[in-house]
Amino acid sequence: MAQQEIQTTNQITGSKKWWALATVLLTMFFSSMDQTVVSTAMPTIIGDLHGLNLYAWVFTAYMMASSVTIPIYGKLSDVFGRKPFYLFGLIMFGVGSAVSGQAHTMTELIWARAFQGIGAGAMMSMPRATVGDIFTPQERGKWLGVVMAVFGLSSIIGPALGGWITDTLSWRWVFYINLPFAVLAIFGVMGTLPKVRAEHQVKIDWVGSLVLVIGLIPILLGFTWAGTKYDWGSPIELTLFIGGAIVLAAFILWERKAIDPLLAPSLFKNRIFSTSLILGVLVGMTMFGSLMFLPIFVQGVIGLNAQSSGWVMSPMMLGFITGSIVSGQVMSKTGRYKYIAWLSGAVIVTGSILLNRMNIHTTWSTVAFNMVVLGIGIGSLMPLMNMVVQNAFPYKMMGTVNSTQQFVSSLGGVIASPIFGSILSKGFTHKFNETLPDSLQQFKSRLTGLNPQALLTSQAQNSIAVEFNKFGAAGHQMYLQFMKAIKVSLTYGIQQLFVVGLVFAILCFIGTFFLPEVKLKGKEYFQSGSAVGNGQNNDVKVDE
Repeated sequence: MAQQEIQTTNQITGSKKWWALATVLLTMFFSSMDQTVVSTAMPTIIGDLHGLNLYAWVFTAYMMASSVTIPIYGKLSDVFGRKPFYLFGLIMFGVGSAVSGQAHTMTELIWARAFQGIGAGAMMSMPRATVGDIFTPQERGKWLGVVMAVFGLSSIIGPALGGWITDTLSWRWVFYINLPFAVLAIFGVMGTLPKVRAEHQVKIDWVGSLVLVIGLIPILLGFTWAGTKYDWGSPIELTLFIGGAIVLAAFILWERKAIDPLLAPSLFKNRIFSTSLILGVLVGMTMFGSLMFLPIFVQGVIGLNAQSSGWVMSPMMLGFITGSIVSGQVMSKTGRYKYIAWLSGAVIVTGSILLNRMNIHTTWSTVAFNMVVLGIGIGSLMPLMNMVVQNAFPYKMMGTVNSTQQFVSSLGGVIASPIFGSILSKGFTHKFNETLPDSLQQFKSRLTGLNPQALLTSQAQNSIAVEFNKFGAAGHQMYLQFMKAIKVSLTYGIQQLFVVGLVFAILCFIGTFFLPEVKLKGKEYFQSGSAVGNGQNNDVKVDE
């Protein structure tokens, strides 16, 4: 390729920027849809590969591999450009998808999903950074809103598509379907993103990268296993958390002395950066708690059948899409965001309060309305946080700050899962012991090892019904009493976790008042100076 003028940015200009945007939206769509499609197919996969005991690892391997690589991709893309890491991520994701489709054991599938997750780490961080390469912060609001809307749309389409593919073709095609999208995205990246070369020799912080990964893995494992495989206070959990914390402390010490650190400690002195990270964790915990446990309420309490459960979160995702688009448009037109942040936080609190008012008599229409309100609040705030962080730092640091925020937001979901799961399990057990009639107490032993989620499956309920049918005509009435106790207890457990979710929502609302406002920059943003206080030199040459 012919060498062009020396530039200091990864900026994409001219007609190429619209093709680059199309590539971003395509990547966001199929990578985010992958998770919901695979979730829908998992019962069939487990039945085929006979690996129920390894079920959680199909998601854990993917989540850990993607999470720990996000900060590394972000830093390297600031120095060497988005293109090589975008291509690497797409290729890894495609190869991982192909190998997943060929898996003949659960162990093979888990390793393939880890491989896929390494690619997904790039696909989570590169699209938002690429939007920043195309548009100024003031323009960026509406387009980040569109990106978030694509995420919401994929969450609606994914479950139905996953069910159709599994029933019509084979569960293996839920992985193969990624391949044509990946190929299209690869061509899009090759044709639209510039090739960036460092002007000066850059010392990559490989030691810091390795120490960060070693520190994050035990902590992620600890949160994944807490409350399910091991108790929170068990020796194994304490070892994982304390060991990971010690290694991360060593990472911080190393970064203070590194010539070109992976994650400069000086970043956290910026109030916009630190506040947005805290808000990211809180919003992540609120959103993922709802995404994981609202379907349980709808299926177990409202009574929507399992076949329709894939559409349960559609109202929330529609609200999410609406909030993302509207808030993005308003920010782009006004160049301001603080009032939108306050309003979004207030709507999240309102949605959480509405969830807390739900009980055993709540109708589906009420649940749907409540989800729309919560979705609007979350959808309005998430693109805002991405935009304000990118606006607060020089353009040359965008990949680093963007990926750090993305990682922290993902961490909020990782933390939420075991916390909410433990609250649900303990609340359910406590209420079930109180609610179950004395005459049926003997049947509690039949539930050993079953969690509230498992009791909602048709297999579990049929198994319980068989036990009661042994008592003849009275057995059916006993079964109804037993299932009512389960329903009441499930409602109580979910209400307890909704209370905790409300606490996170209130903290998020309060946090928005600590978010400083810096007017969104226009074209001058791309001429912003060198990185703040980290001693790096990112002058680059751009080849087209």
